[in-house]
Amino acid sequence: MTGPGAVMVGLAIGAGELVIWPWITAKFGAAMVWAAALGVFLQLWVNIEIGRWAICTGESLFYGYARLWRGFIHIFLLLGVITIFLPAWARASGSALKALIFGPQGPGPDWFWTGLTFAAICAILLGPKTIYTAVERTVTLLVVIIVLGLILVAFRVGTLEHVAEMARGLFNFGHIELDAEFPFHRFFSAVVYAGAGGFANLFYIYYLRDKQIGMGGRFPRLMSPLRSQAKGGEQTGYIFTETPPNRRHFKQWFRYVVLDQTLYFWLLNTFTMFLFMFGALAVLHPRGIVPEESQLVWDLATMLTEVMGEPGRYLFLVIGMAALFSSQLALVDGSGRILTDMLQIDFSFARRLTQGDLYLRLVIAIVVVGTASTWFLDFFQVTALGFIFNAALVSGFAMAVYTPLTLYLNLRHLPPSARPGWLNICMVGLASLVYGAFALLCIWNEVVVVFD
Repeated sequence: MTGPGAVMVGLAIGAGELVIWPWITAKFGAAMVWAAALGVFLQLWVNIEIGRWAICTGESLFYGYARLWRGFIHIFLLLGVITIFLPAWARASGSALKALIFGPQGPGPDWFWTGLTFAAICAILLGPKTIYTAVERTVTLLVVIIVLGLILVAFRVGTLEHVAEMARGLFNFGHIELDAEFPFHRFFSAVVYAGAGGFANLFYIYYLRDKQIGMGGRFPRLMSPLRSQAKGGEQTGYIFTETPPNRRHFKQWFRYVVLDQTLYFWLLNTFTMFLFMFGALAVLHPRGIVPEESQLVWDLATMLTEVMGEPGRYLFLVIGMAALFSSQLALVDGSGRILTDMLQIDFSFARRLTQGDLYLRLVIAIVVVGTASTWFLDFFQVTALGFIFNAALVSGFAMAVYTPLTLYLNLRHLPPSARPGWLNICMVGLASLVYGAFALLCIWNEVVVVFD
């Protein structure tokens, strides 16, 4: 049954784990390890509640949000479109591919290499008959490469003193270091991208559904319209009746979701993130090396160059390329799915198309717009790290809205035996407060800057 959680790890590992937190660690040391750990831990509880809705109803949460107020769909649609125009993972993935083959000053602009990685993603998504199967197998393979490579990196560059320093940072709760390059809104973005972040957490529903978990077994899998004559299906979910067998089945499926998210998303994701930070702490921070925003992955590869020479640099580039590409693949797939749902909920033109046909059009649009926006923002000299922080900030605002909404839906609309217990209510309530407070503080800081 391995699959959904592993895909979530591959999704999460690309931007925050590979880029943002190693950059922060190279700059400030291990002082804010606690914030990275907190970000993943809070998302664990959010994902469990997302999984609860999925196994009880089988439907996307956007249908639940629309029942509360149709305006939520338009808000999320706006935020989703903005993140497409800020393809942080795609820009960094293209740059890493160029660096791996030719070095950071290799031929061709970043938008060209971004387009090449998008082309590879289209081949993976639209070539096989069942879309999720291709995503799961590709991302799981990439996660194996990443984890084994990172363990090798840790043993080559680290010491027990570095382990102790990481541990001290883990218990340094509440300590925040800011400067001109790292203002408060970037700190918020870093917390959001410690884990999947933004709309990416909501992708978990589609993975459970295509894996036929719980009530997702009543929905047809998303098939490639290029390989099959997939028919449109009803996307409204189900609510099971309160009977002893159904309550028992729910508990069994929910136990699966908890284990899946705990073992893969929380523990494995935290482990890989700490390994990336560990390498930056051991090699970059003592030498005062802070990766340049324009060639992040190339500079991070210095971690292995110091101990293994040029072969070490290229080993890290392979790890980095695997991490970024796994995120890019899952994000294109997930973005196509959530946009399909949102458009079909509230727009008649979208309902005239089958789910597969609309998904195909949206994936092509994401690829074209993502490549074009990379060219546009590169023209204005917006760096890859700037892409990532800006995209994460928008994602943080989305989480501030959908986290409490998800908890409310689960408490109000699920059968009594399937509703969250007090521990889940407290933890998701805490996550809602953290995301909401950070979002309001970011807005306040911007207002103060404007009026000053």
